[in-house]
Amino acid sequence: MTVLRIASYNLHKCRGLTGPHAPERNLAVIAALKPDIIALQEVDFRYGARPEALPRALIARTTGLVPADITGRTGANSLGWHGQTILMRPDLADEAVVRRLPLPGIEPRGALVLRFPTLTVIGVHLGLARSSRRAQLARITAQASRIADDNIVLLGDFNEWRDDRGLESLAGFRVIAPGPSYPAPMPRFRLDRIAMSQHLTLRRHGVFTGAGAREASDHLPIWAEIVVP
Repeated sequence: MTVLRIASYNLHKCRGLTGPHAPERNLAVIAALKPDIIALQEVDFRYGARPEALPRALIARTTGLVPADITGRTGANSLGWHGQTILMRPDLADEAVVRRLPLPGIEPRGALVLRFPTLTVIGVHLGLARSSRRAQLARITAQASRIADDNIVLLGDFNEWRDDRGLESLAGFRVIAPGPSYPAPMPRFRLDRIAMSQHLTLRRHGVFTGAGAREASDHLPIWAEIVVP
């Protein structure tokens, strides 16, 4: 068995709540969180050529992690695809196979799929409309059953305000909302979630508030320790 510390963090383009652009704050949060794998959202600026908001040159030096090797990033100077990437330990990156999964909806969205020998990790940033989120989760779960084995983790910013609506396609998963993660200074809403397939074991989970996380983004990161058989 393997124990992994996984996490998800919406960086809000490294601007905190209102600016200025200060990626060193987000990197300090990630370093203090000490994840083995972390799905990130809003790692690129939104307009124009979508240049990276989180400088890739600082990631390994600050956190010890490396970004997924994404073929076909959003732009030539983007870090991610549709604003998303996944960071991981270098030894895990050597084993990872990365796949992009386009998603339906009113606005362009996509999921990142990382396949490891014993685990598949899917990072998401779902749409703002519930109809889009439902369609996106239906696409993800349908594709996951085709491309992955039993051990699947789906995590990210689900943008879902309710616990009883919009998540119907995850009926076969254990859905974990560790706690309110938005807005970061005084969190009230559980927008960030983790969904696990049934053969994975959850040890612990939480919302991370250390290392200046309340000022670094409009979301707080969430984390979980899981056991992979």
